[in-house]
Amino acid sequence: MLLAVGRDGYTAIELDQDDSERSRVDLPAAEMPDWVAAQERANPPRWVIRSAREIYPVLLERRVLLGRSHDLLLCHAILRDTDKVARPLAPSSSWVRRDPVDDTPTLFDVVDQGDADDPVAEALDQYREQRRVLRDGKDGRLTLLAAAESAGGLIAEEMRAAGLPWNERVHDEILTEILGTRPIAGGIPSRMVAEGDRIRSILSDPTLNLESQPKLLRALHRVGVQVESTGRWELAQHSHPVVPPLLAYKKLSRLLSANGWAWLAEWVREGRFRPVYIPGGVVTGRWASAGGGALQLPRTLRAAVRADEGWTLVVADVAQLEPRMLAAMAGDRAMARAAQGTDLYAGVVESGAVATREEAKYAVLGAMYGATTGDSGRLVPRLRKVYPRAMAHVDKAARIGEDGGIVSTWLGRSSPRPSEEWEGMQARATGADADPAEVAIARRRARDWGRFTRNFVVQGTAAEWSLIWLAEIRHRLQRLPEAERPAPASAAFATRAHLAFFLHDEVILHVPAEQAEAAAEAVREAAAVATRRLFGDFPIDVPLDLRIAESAEK
Repeated sequence: MLLAVGRDGYTAIELDQDDSERSRVDLPAAEMPDWVAAQERANPPRWVIRSAREIYPVLLERRVLLGRSHDLLLCHAILRDTDKVARPLAPSSSWVRRDPVDDTPTLFDVVDQGDADDPVAEALDQYREQRRVLRDGKDGRLTLLAAAESAGGLIAEEMRAAGLPWNERVHDEILTEILGTRPIAGGIPSRMVAEGDRIRSILSDPTLNLESQPKLLRALHRVGVQVESTGRWELAQHSHPVVPPLLAYKKLSRLLSANGWAWLAEWVREGRFRPVYIPGGVVTGRWASAGGGALQLPRTLRAAVRADEGWTLVVADVAQLEPRMLAAMAGDRAMARAAQGTDLYAGVVESGAVATREEAKYAVLGAMYGATTGDSGRLVPRLRKVYPRAMAHVDKAARIGEDGGIVSTWLGRSSPRPSEEWEGMQARATGADADPAEVAIARRRARDWGRFTRNFVVQGTAAEWSLIWLAEIRHRLQRLPEAERPAPASAAFATRAHLAFFLHDEVILHVPAEQAEAAAEAVREAAAVATRRLFGDFPIDVPLDLRIAESAEK
């Protein structure tokens, strides 16, 4: 069932198996939600929509939930760039997303359809073309990816509508404990003032502006701290007395600017944090966020994530998701054996590849990110002996990238091509009279791109697993009965267990207390199903750290 925004309302088109129009209904905007709700009750279709961001908030305001969808905007990006079919989708400026800040075409929002001759016909044509590409994907992986990506679009809007339960009083108490007394407008909290005074005293500069990077660097150089930046890692290499208070000040400053009182006032309303999620906002398929910093929720503030009275949280995350995906993608049974249980790094140590868990972590991360120096670079060759299939998989992806080629995730999301500037640089470097300095730069840029493609296949496949996990959790939660005690400020989810937060490999559910165990089991079942959907019977463990608690504090 295609549901599109028309010139004077909405148009719903029922399609048959050949994507031909069977019937059409024109719906005034005021009647559309009730009509959709009736279809969901009678015989739930898969809704073909231009974008969940465009149409779903209207439905959620009326407490109407969609069961399944095909999101044309999200799927266009996948089917346009995939290298898994001979004839991918033709690029179209009508099917890109735009930045909500400056309206430039990027990954963020739907394009204005004001100039479209017939937006309904355009949506129908786009759907038919997308179906053609999906049929050309012979093994069904692209179809699974399109379904998972579309489910992600629905879930992102549902989580924004429901919000993450957030206790403003607890947040304020945390800020006061860490930062000190709340400042008046334009000021800084008391502990930052104290640390700032210590820094200025040590540097013998009572008027130093600590927020001015050039002035701070000059002051540090005067006392012998020869750093090129005030980054934490660079400062930590020096033992001067100014370093501890400066690091403490920077940490406090980051908390104040990223999640301080101003953030609390802007992003938390009626006990809910409602960030703007962007499914597929990263080229690998990972989600991004356009506001509120949802993908950088600091550990210190997790205690403020509190369930409503009579409700509870189910918090679950996956340990070492990406290396587990690598083992399964490569069919590396030795690495899969190391991944049995909750600590893959301990399994790597037991395999004899390295001596300590810390070395295992450096080695595995180095393998996925292409490290060639330091501890990671030293340890990666050991993995090649013990896990040859896994290492060959990422090494091949790196070689393809260095040659300017395209790599794809397990389900078929393909990497972007290098820029024309990159390709020109590589072409010039192969000439007989090429400048040795330019050749060295070109080789370094090629290795950089190879590191990107090496990680792309792993991170992108992990993102696909997480999407299916989310979709399966959502499906199972919808089967649970409605709660007797509503949760405040949750709109369509006032009486329903629901997903409230997602961060790469972690989910937080907000559920009625009496449904906590059922919701937890739904999360476990969903993880097992996601693994089977991707890798069949291959023996890879994807264990969860799951707990039921009143707060998200770890």
